[in-house]
Amino acid sequence: MEIRPMLRRDKPAVMRILKATPEFKPSEVVIAEELLDSYLNSPTDSGYYVLVAEVDSAAVAGYVCYGPTPLTETTWDIYWMAVDPELKGRGIGNALLSAAEEQIRTRHGRLAVIETSGTPQYEKTRHFYFARGWEKICQIADFYAPGDDQVLFIKRL
Repeated sequence: MEIRPMLRRDKPAVMRILKATPEFKPSEVVIAEELLDSYLNSPTDSGYYVLVAEVDSAAVAGYVCYGPTPLTETTWDIYWMAVDPELKGRGIGNALLSAAEEQIRTRHGRLAVIETSGTPQYEKTRHFYFARGWEKICQIADFYAPGDDQVLFIKRL
């Protein structure tokens, strides 16, 4: 597996992964694509960084999008992360998250933040973060919609 910066040619594969991820609503996929386009159109000025995981030297198996949190000092957000549903359980998500954390550290980031849903559909996602040393610090009831809480995780880097 290779973790590398996303290239324009990777976009169709990343979009396929986003659309195949059952947790993401179509409206969320639209926003994820906007961030990808912002990054691809101006990688150095967009405020976003995107890494992809490539397996077998050809297939994009997942991606992570992150960036510095506006109006903070060295706090970063992990905005989006997805792994091809057919390839989950192979360490791809762990490799992507670890690479993003390392890149954030390299850029003198001290704190990373992830927000996710509190619905049962996201239970495995929340467990994934816990297992990698992320700390749940807040849960805001009914944030996204009635019955859909926002759950915030942090990791001090």
